[in-house]
Amino acid sequence: MKLPVLRCLTIVDEALSSEADQGPPLRKVAVIGVVKNPFAGQFGADLAPMIAASEELGQTLSRVALAAMHPYSVASYGKGGIVGLNGQQEHVNALITTTFATPLRDAVGGAKAWISSFTKRAAPGAAIDIPLAHKDALYVRSHYDGMTVMLPEGPQPDEIAVIICIANRGRIDARVGGLRAEDIVGQDGLH
Repeated sequence: MKLPVLRCLTIVDEALSSEADQGPPLRKVAVIGVVKNPFAGQFGADLAPMIAASEELGQTLSRVALAAMHPYSVASYGKGGIVGLNGQQEHVNALITTTFATPLRDAVGGAKAWISSFTKRAAPGAAIDIPLAHKDALYVRSHYDGMTVMLPEGPQPDEIAVIICIANRGRIDARVGGLRAEDIVGQDGLH
């Protein structure tokens, strides 16, 4: 099965640091790739072909996201998607499994942490909140964040919008404690 990207939208949100936080700007990037849902209007008992096809989709979206993040490196990531109304939520979930996510992990340098995600079924123009967490250790609270994205005019009822979000640092003025990014051991994806 091939799932060519019919439409691609890249959103770059950059916030300047504050007086208290003199770090680099916080850049968040979302890349939304729209594909046809091969199971629109159907149950789709065997979603394995979609899962296999998602690897190429993950490679494509990761390349676009990293280009938009330049010159910064990636510190956190998230994924998600919206399936159009003629599909089922499980259809979009089939496109964001580990098969889809491994190219993103590889692109950002072999990240250790699982990639937080959120999916839903919705009409065109719906917003979705994509969660972000540190790429190497989930217990880094300063990187618990998210990005709200929406795709104008999509996804259509027979489409799926697949989303990758990345950020170059933790929240501006983060100060709720927990593991600091510079103290990550990076062996188990948690600490």
